[in-house]
Amino acid sequence: MKKKKRDIFDVKLDEEEQEISDAVDQAIDRGELRSVDNLEESLAFAKDASANFFRKDARVTLRLSSGDLNRLKQKAAYKGLPYQTFIASVLHEYAAGHFREVA
Repeated sequence: MKKKKRDIFDVKLDEEEQEISDAVDQAIDRGELRSVDNLEESLAFAKDASANFFRKDARVTLRLSSGDLNRLKQKAAYKGLPYQTFIASVLHEYAAGHFREVA
C-alpha cells in the first residue's frame, strides 16, 4: 500500500473517518483534488469568510412553549450542541432555503 503524506500522524480513524480518508485518497489519485497555489492567501480568505458567516450581530427575543423548548434542547443535546446554537443553526438553515416548506 502506498504511504500517504498524512500517514505521518499516529491516529486511529473510526470507520466513517477511514471511508472519508479513502475517498479523498481516491479523488487525489484521479486528479480531482489539487493543492492551492497560495496556501496562506486561501487560508486567510477562508478564515474571513468563516468569521463573516458566523458573526452574530443581532439579538432576538422570542417566546416558545415549554414543550417545544424541551424538544429543541433534547435535539441539541443529541447533536452535542448548546441549545441556543442549535436553534440559531435551524433558523439559519431555514433562512438560507435549505428546508423545503410543506403545504
